[in-house]
Amino acid sequence: MVQDKAIRDRLSSLRDEIDLHNYRYYVLDAPSIPDAEYDRLFRELQQLEAEYPEYVTPDSPTQRVGGRVLDAFDPVRHAVPMLSIRTETDIGDSGAIAFDARIRRELGQPDALIEYACELKFDGLAINLRYERGVLVQAATRGDGETGEDVTQNVRTIHAIPLHLKDCFAEVLEVRGEVYMARRDFERYNEKQRAQGLPTLVNPRNGAAGSIRQLDPGVAAQRPLSFFAYGLGEVRGWELPATHSAVLDALENLGLPVNEERAVVQGAQGLVGFYRRIAAKRDSLPFDIDGVVYKVNSLPLQAKLGFVTREPRWAVAHKYPAEEQMTRLNGIEVQVGRTGKLTPVAKLDPVFVGGTTVSNATLHNLFELRRKKVRIGDRVIVRRAGDVIPEVVGRVPDTSVGYRHNFLMPKQCPVCGSKVVREKGSIEHRCTGGLFCAAQRKQALLHFAGRRAMDIDGLGDKLVEQLVEKGMVHTAADLYHLDMAELAGLDRMGAKSARNLLDAIEASKKTTLSRFIYALGIRHVGESTANELAHHFGSMENLKSAGFDDLTGVQDIGPVVAQSIIDFLGEPHNDQVIDALLESGIRPEAREAIKDFRNNISGKTFVLTGTLLAYTRDEAKGKIESLGGKVTGSVSAKTDYVVAGEDPGSKYEKALALGIKILGETDFVELISQSNLESK
Repeated sequence: MVQDKAIRDRLSSLRDEIDLHNYRYYVLDAPSIPDAEYDRLFRELQQLEAEYPEYVTPDSPTQRVGGRVLDAFDPVRHAVPMLSIRTETDIGDSGAIAFDARIRRELGQPDALIEYACELKFDGLAINLRYERGVLVQAATRGDGETGEDVTQNVRTIHAIPLHLKDCFAEVLEVRGEVYMARRDFERYNEKQRAQGLPTLVNPRNGAAGSIRQLDPGVAAQRPLSFFAYGLGEVRGWELPATHSAVLDALENLGLPVNEERAVVQGAQGLVGFYRRIAAKRDSLPFDIDGVVYKVNSLPLQAKLGFVTREPRWAVAHKYPAEEQMTRLNGIEVQVGRTGKLTPVAKLDPVFVGGTTVSNATLHNLFELRRKKVRIGDRVIVRRAGDVIPEVVGRVPDTSVGYRHNFLMPKQCPVCGSKVVREKGSIEHRCTGGLFCAAQRKQALLHFAGRRAMDIDGLGDKLVEQLVEKGMVHTAADLYHLDMAELAGLDRMGAKSARNLLDAIEASKKTTLSRFIYALGIRHVGESTANELAHHFGSMENLKSAGFDDLTGVQDIGPVVAQSIIDFLGEPHNDQVIDALLESGIRPEAREAIKDFRNNISGKTFVLTGTLLAYTRDEAKGKIESLGGKVTGSVSAKTDYVVAGEDPGSKYEKALALGIKILGETDFVELISQSNLESK
């Protein structure tokens, strides 16, 4: 019995601690422990529950994800109907003024100053959460207001929704709110889907609604959903506050997420002020809204006003301009990004959407365009939300004709004329003229001058922007022919700064072959791969003449990387810039083949985690690579050592699980010094 009590106490303690960290992470956005520590707590709870299944509770954090795949959703009859709120579509102040006038008239108090609770009108899916004795027992959609669908299994996967409430023992407490998808999460999810060639979500609202109505809870669990509470349904055994604003405060105290953009205001002018304030910051909100909601704050006054048909008299939704509209797609142009990626851009009949006039919208990539069956000449739906780039989300169906595409990606870059390629298995088309293409110029120069590349101190964003915009630098080779007087005349430069920059450029001529290769900015060629290429080929001439089989013969270089190198070096524009760089006096030296050295680091694979005191992360990486070792970003069975500094992350935990040797900082420093082969 004593042991059983100890186990139950530990389970309860773990659940409370994990719930607290979930609340801090998903609701407050203020995590207090590293991911590795959270994972450790969660694994301990899982292991204990596996050993003692009789102690598993339905509100345990381990019960969020999973459940059987449903054939259909069961109907749920709402004890208190989920009524819709009347919508006021007048843009501007008139909607708020008219609502206040109507409330005073219906209360028979024409001169009264009414107090209102103001909230945001979220663009998601309304949900009713039923808690009994503080434990979540059911979640249901609005449905027709009288009967909804049981979506409990899917809602349980949303970490922002507590499975049990803090200090709540009410017989029944139904909480109503909105499931939504944040803009950042929506974009990240779609980017991930596009990268895998999978279907994307049309917009955050459809993403939220579609996720909740997935019959497979496992699929719903993969969607990044959030939740805000905004009201009550059935209540038994819980003392109601006197005002709606106090209800929201009470729900927040129970551990439910309640949006902070709410206010209590007086009269029509208070409503107008809230409407204008939210309109001004609408674009900067992390989620979509389509308006604001005004509610009479006093619950007794709400009861007095009552309902009309299926709407409460005491509330109204005041909408903002729509963020989706229809227009015509007149043409498609191709833009080249700073990394060389080609993006088709729709040229539209101008349309007012999301508070601004839109005439251009992204189509993302050719495969997305084909999936949406968008063609030049179609009527299309355009979406703009916040500061997100407007996008074409689909075409207006036309059953009169079948779909046949009328757009192809160009074979040559529209900016520089270099060859356009698409890697096998990739959905992206890219320009190969990285050193020459004007669209990639600033990015290429910043990468070339970077500390881990040519290490040109003082050549930062602002200066590169000036050099490019004034036509002083077209390619990296032009850096080595800059004029002192012209440099000194740039903003925030002067003679001393110009001299320091020219000295740094001159000093960069003495570099290593691996740094030079990395500085070229070849796609997929990072520092480690550049090292391998330098050690294998020994000179730039040998690398330029290498064939596909020669490249795939280099350690850790596969077909994709090899083809990327061939495409880059085979582009005549890039070849001309490389020749110009070498002619300007750069002498990249190939160090002795490190793999021939015999020491404790050569040929070994390292992973770095945590904070080191003796070295920065880059310095430690450089030490290892200079002695023939390799540094990777993830732990696997092929890892030889994990170097753990202060506050190591999940890589440390994985190394423990795989039995990989872990070096503390003292051990690491000693290992380096014992090698006696550090580069001088």
